[in-house]
Amino acid sequence: MPNKNLPVRIVLGTWDRLRDDAYQVRHEVFVVEQAVPPEIELDDDDALSVHAVAYGPDGMPIATGRLLPDGHIGRMAVRKPARGTGIGGQVLDALIEQGHGDGHRMLLLHAQTHARQFYEAHGFLAQGEEFIEAGIAHVAMIRELVR
Repeated sequence: MPNKNLPVRIVLGTWDRLRDDAYQVRHEVFVVEQAVPPEIELDDDDALSVHAVAYGPDGMPIATGRLLPDGHIGRMAVRKPARGTGIGGQVLDALIEQGHGDGHRMLLLHAQTHARQFYEAHGFLAQGEEFIEAGIAHVAMIRELVR
């Protein structure tokens, strides 16, 4: 898996184009590691979203995320060996840039509470109290986009 010095390629596209690679990462992180039921991990929003997949130097998918038409970022996942390398931040930045280009004034997400500082480092601010989603503690976060 990559370290901070290796190049990563990020591809943005539709669910039809990126489904296999995005799902591979999401299944490993959410279903296998975090025990999210597979029937709620995939949803109808996948077909409506712009997806980002990061590929390591070996061409394997190592991270993913999606941007819904309403400006909601979700399904951010990084395979365990690639965590802490900055790849998740690159995927998030690509989705933020996509949201800006799409004309969104604000982006929102539901962050797992352990990842709150990661999102804060990318300009997101927590809103409200923690809540449980898919059996995991989350906090709502927003980021206003400057025009």
